[in-house]
Amino acid sequence: MTPADAQAYCTALTKQSGSNFYYSFFFLPQARRDAMYTVYAFCREVDNAVDDAPAGSDPQQAIAQWRDELAAAYRGAPTHPVTISLARHARELAIPQEYFDELIAGMEMDLTTLRYKTFDELSRYCYRAASVVGLICLHVFGTRSPLARDYAIDLGMAFQLTNILRDLGSDADRGRIYLPQDELARFGYREEEMLGKSYSPAFRELMRFQTERTTSYYDKANQAIRKMPKADRQALTPAEIMRGVYSRILDRIIANDYQVFGPRITIAPAHRLALAAGVWLRTRLRSS
Repeated sequence: MTPADAQAYCTALTKQSGSNFYYSFFFLPQARRDAMYTVYAFCREVDNAVDDAPAGSDPQQAIAQWRDELAAAYRGAPTHPVTISLARHARELAIPQEYFDELIAGMEMDLTTLRYKTFDELSRYCYRAASVVGLICLHVFGTRSPLARDYAIDLGMAFQLTNILRDLGSDADRGRIYLPQDELARFGYREEEMLGKSYSPAFRELMRFQTERTTSYYDKANQAIRKMPKADRQALTPAEIMRGVYSRILDRIIANDYQVFGPRITIAPAHRLALAAGVWLRTRLRSS
């Protein structure tokens, strides 16, 4: 397969996903957009190997195969369309392999870890599942400020925590509880209630605590980007678009009084596109 064919595969997979991230890629130059399509495709393929594995397949074996493919990409001998495309972008943008290794390790945790005792344990998962994606994106966006690393880590934490809060019901259906066990105990909300998707005053207090912490990570990311030079703020426009989308999801969780066990809280495509355009315009006006 040629690199062009491999890129076409990644682009098509990303466009078909309907992901929030897709709307943030519109405003990138073509070469950087192609790199983001490829990074997203890698994340999606590995995630599907864990959460949407075909009946009768072995997700652990699939993870091992992706590790082999990643190593092959950095050696220059990949065979999968995604890693063929990734090999080129990783080389041109100097993206460290260790970031992708951490990402795979985070997704593998979903196969082996169904509970987290403390927030410190959950933080390690969030770093691997989301913050390292932000660190990868810094190479794609071309940022230079030392503050960009803190921004990427904090924003990744905010995104992953938002996802966790929104998806408590669907994760409970899989037998997973991401909220730390010591925090459930502190607010008097039992695991059995979470698995049964029970809404109660204790749950509301637990969720108030969780959303306040998540908001603090969005605030820290905002403080970091405000201190960066204009060129870096402009380069981070796609990440700021995502901050606009995901912080809006968190706002809706709060506005809905933490009713996350019903229909999944989403942002309509037209609204996501409007948010993206608004962030892009504000960034350009501030940088002019």
